[in-house]
Amino acid sequence: MRKHEELPTEHEDKLISFLHKMIKIAVKVLAILMVIVIFWGVADVLYVLYHNLMDEPKMLLNISDIFKTFAAFLAVLIAIEIYQNIVLYLRKDVMPIKLVVATALMAIARKVIIIDFKELSAMYIFAIAATVLALGITYYLVLKYEDVEEEIAG
Repeated sequence: MRKHEELPTEHEDKLISFLHKMIKIAVKVLAILMVIVIFWGVADVLYVLYHNLMDEPKMLLNISDIFKTFAAFLAVLIAIEIYQNIVLYLRKDVMPIKLVVATALMAIARKVIIIDFKELSAMYIFAIAATVLALGITYYLVLKYEDVEEEIAG
């Protein structure tokens, strides 16, 4: 795999080098904040699940409750994916294209899972379908590119 550094701290221009260091600090702060958001999201999943199970009829979930629970779960999973994206920006050996596309796929999949088709226009649904298709093709091509790159290297 090619070596890639998103924000090189060694640069011929001292100002650019300093700015890259500052951005790396900002990325680390974002990583810390994202971990807080993830734990907050886990607490929200527990709250949503508890609240739905305690409503009448107790200990039963209707389809709406299940979708709310799925939405809460998926939001946490997306936050974890975003955290991984943030951390990848600090690494020198990875170009985060695959993870970014996978995160976008998961986010649009969340939208599809919790979508209320009665309240949306056909054009909106077609737009979501086109987005899913484009991201799916992109992800497939990124995987194929990695396979070809590994064959060449190996």
